[in-house]
Amino acid sequence: MKQDSVTVSFDAERLKAVKLYMGKKKIVLETELANQLRRLYEKHVPVSVREYIEQAETMDLSQAQSGRESGAQEKKKV
Repeated sequence: MKQDSVTVSFDAERLKAVKLYMGKKKIVLETELANQLRRLYEKHVPVSVREYIEQAETMDLSQAQSGRESGAQEKKKV
């Protein structure tokens, strides 16, 4: 799955504090933000759209695997 980035502005002192206290609990800020974004996706994107996206990802993955397999078979023939 192709990844994209999100940029968010936040008060520098507050960011420093949250990183400090999360670090004491061995929690990674980026992981927590990704989890929250996933929850927002699940909350706001209709189920039918999520299913469509998942099917498209599955099809892309299977097509990529088929391409690799046929490429490997071509190399064996040579």
